[in-house]
Amino acid sequence: MTGRLNSAQPYALGLFRIVIGLLFACHGAASLFGVLGGAMGGGTVDAGTWPGWYAAVIQLVGGGLVALGLGTRAAAFISSGSMAYAYFKVHQPEALWPMQNGGEASAIFCWAMLLLVFTGSGALGLDRLFASRGESETEAASERTPVAA
Repeated sequence: MTGRLNSAQPYALGLFRIVIGLLFACHGAASLFGVLGGAMGGGTVDAGTWPGWYAAVIQLVGGGLVALGLGTRAAAFISSGSMAYAYFKVHQPEALWPMQNGGEASAIFCWAMLLLVFTGSGALGLDRLFASRGESETEAASERTPVAA
């Protein structure tokens, strides 16, 4: 059983990355373009306003890059940092716990993106496509797969 699960790990990680990236990008699209219900119950964030507009741009671009698996570690690092900022500067002053301050999404996205910083893109990502072009043919497959727990 463990062997089968370990062999599926890169694909599970790739699907996790795609879902998290798409959900993150949807938040940015909602804030910037008013789609999917818009920002804060409708509408858009005014261009150039701090921190909302910048967060939305990071969400849209970072989420798109993470979903594609292109520059995953860097995009996830910046995205994780923006969500940590959102949690501690916007939500945490309201109350201590995420359930009380409305910061569940910020906390979850922060930790999910931080996980991708350490695991990489997994399977199904453009990072692997570009990396395989630069690798030699003799490199072992175990060196290309993410580290298993």
